Amino acid sequence: MRLVGFLSARSSDESAPFAAAFRQGLAEVGAIEGKNIAIEYRWANGEYDRLPTLATELVQRQVAVLVTVGGEPSALAAKAATATIPIVAIFTTDPIELGVVASLGRPEGNITGISVLNATLEAKRLGLLRDLIPQATKLAVLVNPTFAAVGNEKNLQNLQEAARATNLQLQVLNANTDAEIDAAFATIARDGLQGLVVTTDSFFVARRAKLADLVTRYKVPAIFSLRVFVTDGGLVSYGVDLPDLYRQAGVYAGRILNGSKPADLPITQPTKFELVVNQKAAKLLGLTLSPDLLSIADEVIE
Repeated sequence: MRLVGFLSARSSDESAPFAAAFRQGLAEVGAIEGKNIAIEYRWANGEYDRLPTLATELVQRQVAVLVTVGGEPSALAAKAATATIPIVAIFTTDPIELGVVASLGRPEGNITGISVLNATLEAKRLGLLRDLIPQATKLAVLVNPTFAAVGNEKNLQNLQEAARATNLQLQVLNANTDAEIDAAFATIARDGLQGLVVTTDSFFVARRAKLADLVTRYKVPAIFSLRVFVTDGGLVSYGVDLPDLYRQAGVYAGRILNGSKPADLPITQPTKFELVVNQKAAKLLGLTLSPDLLSIADEVIE
């Protein structure tokens, strides 16, 4: 059996449905786990400093293709670990700006994948949050400073521009430990910040239950990037259809197993996005969700 490496900055428990979608994508092009391929999984649980070691482990296992998910740190760790093994990555920002591909149409080198271009989505999330709390004038944005610098800079730039366009004050709060998350919410309360944008980051995904508890305890309306935050008690999320993204990564990995080269597979972009809202969380926050918002939501959790 040929061996597929799967490197994730996230945790295995919350990633089970996405890993299943990844295997579905592989199967669509004839690569079936247990029949003609095996998959080696490595999980960093939001601890980015573990990724280089995990990537090296997979390279030493001589995988035929290495798939990286959970953001730029995974892709960069894999890229540093091998210049020859094909890599399929899910990027949250522009891989050209990140310096890992030459162009979207012809990536060159040994890496290709899907680019979410999350910076645009962050501005969209800010607008949705403003619609939820139209009286707000001061909002917070929670950022992990250890996330890929290019992604952070682009996200913050778009958020600041969107805030200025709507006369909002935006305060950036950094957190890459549990204690710093607690301190960020203490700052939100102290400074009277009226809402929160939690940026896309595997570190925050791994701590989604903690974040859901804090936004409820401090009564801070917050918007997240992924559905999993809302199913765990968050208020609202807007972002890519993550299972479909993982399925696409599986298809690309399967095509490479079938003989395609990363340089010949263009960087694609997602086509499915979802808006998820939690009515129970809204009631706990004392918010009434507008009929317009509920009508455009892809899922409403009662």
